[in-house]
Amino acid sequence: MPVTARPRRSVLYMPGANARALDKARSLPADTLILDLEDAVAPDAKAQARQQVAEALRAGGYSRRECVVRINALDTPWGQDDVHAIAQAGADAVLLPKVQSAAQLQALAQALDAAGAPATLPLWAMLETPLGFLRLDAIAGGHARLAAIVVGTSDLVKDLHARHTPQRHETLVARSMAVLAARAHGLAVLDGVHLDLDDDAGLAAACVQGRDQGFDGKTLIHPKQIAAANAAFAPSEAELASARKRLDAWRAAQAAGQGVAVVDGALVENLHAQEAERLLALAAAIAAMAA
Repeated sequence: MPVTARPRRSVLYMPGANARALDKARSLPADTLILDLEDAVAPDAKAQARQQVAEALRAGGYSRRECVVRINALDTPWGQDDVHAIAQAGADAVLLPKVQSAAQLQALAQALDAAGAPATLPLWAMLETPLGFLRLDAIAGGHARLAAIVVGTSDLVKDLHARHTPQRHETLVARSMAVLAARAHGLAVLDGVHLDLDDDAGLAAACVQGRDQGFDGKTLIHPKQIAAANAAFAPSEAELASARKRLDAWRAAQAAGQGVAVVDGALVENLHAQEAERLLALAAAIAAMAA
């Protein structure tokens, strides 16, 4: 399945130091879990979190949920130990924080290889600094195993000396750059978190905004946010019905030797057929995960 076709509507950070949370994650309806060894873990809990995440991965039970481990940067006191602990534990991908160069991805791949990780283990890059976004094209094309870009808006806003606003204008350029780079290089791309756990309307609006901007899903900080992300980033029944109608008309036109079709007064060309196929494939993948 192409990397962008796998459902990643809801991508939930889970603190690696919280064994109860790691267990609860096995029953949550999130598409992807990021088992976190970095920001969510205090320095004196790093070793415990590392061990618990490795044990949780080996124990399994996460069903079709994608399990990604966010390690600490390799130049921290914990990064190399993180790599050795999770290299052969069964993670679906490894997320590297604060990526600012393709060289960091290459160093991570080399460290994983040296620790005995599968040669095909995907890498994810977290972009959360001004320099990282300015180098996005080089980073997105920086390693064959890179599969996803994760936008970290919290650190970015801090570094920009900006302020979080409901409309998120302060990160629009960076988020747009991430989507452009991801699509140019065939990667998945995930929007930043919504920090206010009591702002349901704001979360829903941010999810819709991210979806309309082209993101595959949204990173989340609490299980209560999963439903909003799953709803926003899944094709609606109306969208699927329209997609089927456009695709049927396009295929009939092709069979008749025609280059375009007309559906409800609108032209349907190859690009519309491709988008319809993508939506239908995504819906089928979502249904398969729920089966």
